[in-house]
Amino acid sequence: MNTQDTATWHPVAPSADLRAGDNIVAGFAAGQELALWRAADGSAQAWENRCPHRSVRFTLGQVIDNRLACAYHGWQYAAGTGQCTSIPAHPAMPAPRNVCAKTFGAVEAAGMLWVQLAPATLPAPPTLTDAVPAGWHFCRTLTVRAPAAQVREALARHGLAADQTTGTWRGLLGGTDTAALVLDAQPQLAFVHLWTDAAPGNPAMQTLHTAARGLRSAIEALG
Repeated sequence: MNTQDTATWHPVAPSADLRAGDNIVAGFAAGQELALWRAADGSAQAWENRCPHRSVRFTLGQVIDNRLACAYHGWQYAAGTGQCTSIPAHPAMPAPRNVCAKTFGAVEAAGMLWVQLAPATLPAPPTLTDAVPAGWHFCRTLTVRAPAAQVREALARHGLAADQTTGTWRGLLGGTDTAALVLDAQPQLAFVHLWTDAAPGNPAMQTLHTAARGLRSAIEALG
């Protein structure tokens, strides 16, 4: 992970994917495996997907109010700080203060959960709120087995242009006005979050779905 990665806010997942006090979603950003979840109080969380006790993936666990519980021994960690708060097998024993889950900065803007991989959370730039035009609708997340740089090159070839302020790609895809956010997930894996002004049920939404699949096939064929 280089310095530029840790200074970047990554568009990891649509906010709607996280349900308060409920599910845990697996995610990636710049090679970092993440456990994404929403505490019962509504705050979005992005943690390293590893329990500090025995390194079991948090995505196998469960959300309990404002805590995340590991599936292995049930150790529980507090939202926000990642501090261990409870060891169910030893309820009378105080939780060890030196055991914490690794947490990352997480903010919600433009219908997306953005994650900052820096050890210390940096302020989120206000431009994140402008990444997707107001009133636009989420279409889909496209999984592409190719480097993010290759995906961006393909978007440019298809006539989309990058906004240097927000990092959003805008233009017509399949004849549909589109906003695309590219996530560098892993060296050979990228996600493209697609938004459009077409409402759900509008034929243009299905047209964009079809165009996105064609885009993915064209990119992966180059690899």
